[in-house]
Amino acid sequence: MYVQMKIEAVALDPRSKGPVVLLKDTEGRYTLPIWIGVPEAAAIAYAMEGVRPPRPMTHDLLRMVLEEVGASVHRVDIDSLEDNVFHAKIHLELPGGVKRLIDSRPSDAMALALRTGAAIFAEESVLKRAAAVEVKEPGGGAGEGDDDPWKEFLESLDPEAFGKYKM
Repeated sequence: MYVQMKIEAVALDPRSKGPVVLLKDTEGRYTLPIWIGVPEAAAIAYAMEGVRPPRPMTHDLLRMVLEEVGASVHRVDIDSLEDNVFHAKIHLELPGGVKRLIDSRPSDAMALALRTGAAIFAEESVLKRAAAVEVKEPGGGAGEGDDDPWKEFLESLDPEAFGKYKM
């Protein structure tokens, strides 16, 4: 089963100082952090902030090529986690209703989804295997007194860093 996600923020991991994209499901139950590279963080942050570079970045170019040939991005799925590496698929719809699945890194799929308005989904089993934080209703006891490393990480992030990752 797939869960619709949205990109909540791009921030710096205070421990590794590396960029991390934070995805949250649309119902507010899961948060999924995915560590990414600096160029990928820039591509996502630029799209989130509406930055238009003077020349197209790679994901802008891909969006323009897809539009030119009449193809569209239907959705992207973060569909597996193997050896601590996330994998994604881009669902393309070609002229004539032909559909194709394209293997992708999640960071590239998310950067393209932001540029095309495509929805982002994560396989629920991936969310659970990745130790995503499941948020319970207030008073529900989620993590109360527990040493949950994801909760600790998310609480340690500086709110000023959300959506402010600049290159």
